[in-house]
Amino acid sequence: QVQLVESGGGSVQAGGSLRLSCAGTGIHLSSAFCVGWFRQVPGKEREGVACIDSDADTTYAEDVLGRFTISRDNAKNTLYLQMSSLEPEDTAVYYCAAAAFGYWGQGTQVTVS
Repeated sequence: QVQLVESGGGSVQAGGSLRLSCAGTGIHLSSAFCVGWFRQVPGKEREGVACIDSDADTTYAEDVLGRFTISRDNAKNTLYLQMSSLEPEDTAVYYCAAAAFGYWGQGTQVTVS
């Protein structure tokens, strides 16, 4: 069965850092399509944060560029999102996803105050 399980969320003060992890089973996270991270706040649509493809090319949302870094460990079939210089506006539920295949994790809450 395909599962994506996020971990690493929590509450931090503005300017702090968090590292999110996404462990995949039943699917290779090294893909020709972008796999990565989305986030959502109440009342808004999910928005893309960062993705990485099979060539390790990365794409970032403009408002996180330079602060967030996406990476992948192929041996562990795990995605990471290193977040630094966090701002209150980054508060959201973060999801890892292989969106092209319709696979989503359950989400992990990140709160910045």
